[in-house]
Amino acid sequence: MMKLDLSFLDSASKRNRDELGLTLPGPVGMDLPTNTFPLPAVQDIDTFEREVVEMVKPAHGTTTLGFIFEHGVIIAVDSRATMGSYISSQSVKKVIEINPFLLGTMAGGAADCQFWQRNLGKQCRLYELNNGKRITVCAASKLLANTMFSYRGMGLSMGTMVAGFDATGPGLYYVDSDGQRTKGQRFSVGSGSLYAYGILDSGYKWDMPVDEAIELGRRAIYHATFRDCASGGTVSVYHVTKDGWKKVHGDDVSELHYKYYPKPEDHPSVCTTLV
Repeated sequence: MMKLDLSFLDSASKRNRDELGLTLPGPVGMDLPTNTFPLPAVQDIDTFEREVVEMVKPAHGTTTLGFIFEHGVIIAVDSRATMGSYISSQSVKKVIEINPFLLGTMAGGAADCQFWQRNLGKQCRLYELNNGKRITVCAASKLLANTMFSYRGMGLSMGTMVAGFDATGPGLYYVDSDGQRTKGQRFSVGSGSLYAYGILDSGYKWDMPVDEAIELGRRAIYHATFRDCASGGTVSVYHVTKDGWKKVHGDDVSELHYKYYPKPEDHPSVCTTLV
């Protein structure tokens, strides 16, 4: 029986180096022993890894909100970027303008939110070119949720809202880095969201005028920045209608403080009565 010569399957690079008398450092020929790294001296390696991830997990801070009312959608955000107690910027643009009828908000990791929402803008544009019509808010939020689900557990940190107006009317969705996607009428996301919800829930009405709705969003973000040290900078307010989005306000929170409470004793945080 004829025997096949399979020597060509051997490491060619090793043979060539031997023939030429060359010795190259490192695993060039893939036949050198590799270094091994010792594992931490702990009893439960899985628990140890989970605890370490929590210890080095960055602390983010922001306040964003959105709500649907009779005349469209209001989106309001602050502009402070923080890492724990460190304030890195007071002028971050936390509203991503996906297209003329769609907006996305940023909460969590700034780089993650910016990159993936701009990626969503590309996907929405490709949908328009392929189908000859604008993508709906529902479909756009589903595209982002699908992307987030495919990167689930890989360290992304995102808590975003996708808001817009399409043929079915106004739409507002919450999408996070775990792939969760929730449709709603009122959302607030970020470290100051609980403070914003207090103002938003008490002042919200479906049939409120446009000026009142804009002021509600601006005031809710202001109160959140007053109570939450990780939120601040400026308050940006957008109004989305059937004609597209429009930025209507961009106010410094320190100026809003003296506008709302010109007298310090009028502020709710000031105690004037001793018990």
